[in-house]
Amino acid sequence: MSSAFGYRTFGGPEVQFYFDRPDPRPGDGEILIQVRAAGVARLDHMLRSGLVRALNGHLPFPQVMGMEAAGDVLAVGAGVTGVAVGDAVFGFALSGAGTYAETTVLPAANAARKPETLPYEWAATIPVSGTTALDGLDRLDLPAGSTLLINGVGGSTGQVTAQLAQTRGLRVIGTGSDSKRAAAESLGVAFASYTAGDLRGQVRDLAPSGVDGLIDLVGGDSLRSVAALVTDARQLLSAADATVSELGGEYLPRRLDRASLETVAALMVDGTVDPQITRTFSFDQSAEALAAVETGHTAGKLVLTVAV
Repeated sequence: MSSAFGYRTFGGPEVQFYFDRPDPRPGDGEILIQVRAAGVARLDHMLRSGLVRALNGHLPFPQVMGMEAAGDVLAVGAGVTGVAVGDAVFGFALSGAGTYAETTVLPAANAARKPETLPYEWAATIPVSGTTALDGLDRLDLPAGSTLLINGVGGSTGQVTAQLAQTRGLRVIGTGSDSKRAAAESLGVAFASYTAGDLRGQVRDLAPSGVDGLIDLVGGDSLRSVAALVTDARQLLSAADATVSELGGEYLPRRLDRASLETVAALMVDGTVDPQITRTFSFDQSAEALAAVETGHTAGKLVLTVAV
């Protein structure tokens, strides 16, 4: 038996609880890990709230919170290659299996071996934040010298995207609340504030001819307020709002594969990317960590340390 933090039905924080469950058994192509660290993502509370039931609406309750983890392999299922019992790994959890847990199952195809010098806490930020940034930039494939607008630059995904974009020779403009300004500007981002009014005008002042590409990490009205700033709607991507297609853009296709995980891990090891972890929480502070992300005001990345 091992402990997990999840939710008994869809709803708000009141449906969250800790519970014991048998250690999951890895099926074909899966690995069981002892979780050492888990990333805390915006998607976690969206899944709990029932806002993306296409991902978890068909699964039984209780469901375990979390999508990204780093830890040590305890067992492997049939057909697994590239990782073995005892390896340190990181990756995406199965839907419903969760990562706010002492043990969990990862599909081996969506996991990678952790470089020895990469801390577990850093590795646990890669599956959602790191690979979203990589997928977005690879999809746009903007040439050096282009201007990229990141809508929602203050969170972990936005900050990693900004760092990767600058290594590709892109000029980065980012939007966010005033509380995110210092962190964004410390990364070399030209910042436009949600709370200062006339967001579109602020970006126009920074890029009078418009922007060459736009990666949206917020969706909704925020996306619509800046969508027209991109000179070619085909260079508009959203990782947060599938209705971006109505604006001529594209919902970001995700790869979620081992190669992408390894690419971002290597960039962290060589110092190109810092995940911008602003706070770590212990496993018994899972509710507090999730609440901080749910406010929408947290800069950078939050991580749970589950086992030592």
